[in-house]
Amino acid sequence: MASKGAIVRLRKEYNALQKEPVPFILTKPLESNILEWHYVITGPKDTVYEGGFYWGKVVFPTDYPFAPPAIQMITPSGRFTPSTRLCLSMSDFHPETWCPGWNVGTILNGLLSFMVEETQTSGSIKTTDEQKKKFAGESLAWNKSNAKFVELFPEL
Repeated sequence: MASKGAIVRLRKEYNALQKEPVPFILTKPLESNILEWHYVITGPKDTVYEGGFYWGKVVFPTDYPFAPPAIQMITPSGRFTPSTRLCLSMSDFHPETWCPGWNVGTILNGLLSFMVEETQTSGSIKTTDEQKKKFAGESLAWNKSNAKFVELFPEL
């Protein structure tokens, strides 16, 4: 069960993201659980991810913002192992580097920045640019084959 502080903070962040969305990223919490947010990153232009739609989730701890979330990408991307927790400075792998001033927007911006670079970490994989481009081209059809994705993001 989320703390009152976590609920208030996450609702505030959701409202802020509705007014000013993060470029290339659509995000929303589950209606049934404010601690579980789903996102779709649209592959940025002039990257190997261009044209791709990458679905993932961020699971916040009950004491957020005082502890970091778990982050994973569900869609095959050629960059991350699908449905595997990612080791990032703003994830639950590194509570020592977590900053309570970070928010959903900064977390997802950080994920996007990490996605388009080549640094390896737990949860990342190494593939060719051609493989990444292939995954980008197949990503939306792959996502649409998942009922949960269709339920969460009917606009896509």
